[in-house]
Amino acid sequence: PAAARLAAPPARATIAGSIPCQVMPAMSLQLQVVPVTPFQQNCSVIWCDVTRRAAVVDAGGDIDRILAFVREHDLTVEKLLLTHGHIDHAGGARALADALGVQIEGPQRGESFWLDQLPSQGTMFGFARSEPLTPERWLEEGDTVTVGEEVLDVLHCPGHTPGHVVFVSHAANLCIVGDVLFQGSIGRTDFPMGNHQQLIDAIRGKLFALPDDMVVVPGHGPFTTIGEERRSNPFVADRRYG
Repeated sequence: PAAARLAAPPARATIAGSIPCQVMPAMSLQLQVVPVTPFQQNCSVIWCDVTRRAAVVDAGGDIDRILAFVREHDLTVEKLLLTHGHIDHAGGARALADALGVQIEGPQRGESFWLDQLPSQGTMFGFARSEPLTPERWLEEGDTVTVGEEVLDVLHCPGHTPGHVVFVSHAANLCIVGDVLFQGSIGRTDFPMGNHQQLIDAIRGKLFALPDDMVVVPGHGPFTTIGEERRSNPFVADRRYG
């Protein structure tokens, strides 16, 4: 599939009982995936059910589709969040932020390498032109972002790209991981500035430290859990389960 060109190598295993990639209610944080771009990237709209204030994570394109969902559910978008700077995740972010009058937060500063190249990425993959992007707020390991009354922790997880970040909601028991980890697979590291060992270290050292039952919302494909990937993912599984 086209998405694989930017995201993951072919998976060598499948995991039974994956979680449907739809609405994810938990506590007062809600999540809905809105697939965008020809790569079917999992753009996530997350919102606080108490305040109806929302954030859009990885608005890669198809902003009319994202806006339609926001309006249908009577949400007030207060910011955009980016996990990393590949075109299918960031290509529509500035246009959507400008349309909504909001700021962009993330990724980590090392991602300027890819965000500066959004125009050439668009040409390479046949996307509409996107201008170079600088977010209003760069994020670092240990930062937090707020969505209404909800708070998400920021993990810096390089390897797929140098400034990739992951958003973790402990209250909702979910993490939005972009192209770091997938059901049965991991992100590609053969692009410029990719680093396979950094990616493995980030998954095993940071993501696998999260609870086994935490839901993983990847940048492509179905949801999974930390425990399923720690046990079964052929690229990073804990050998104690083998």
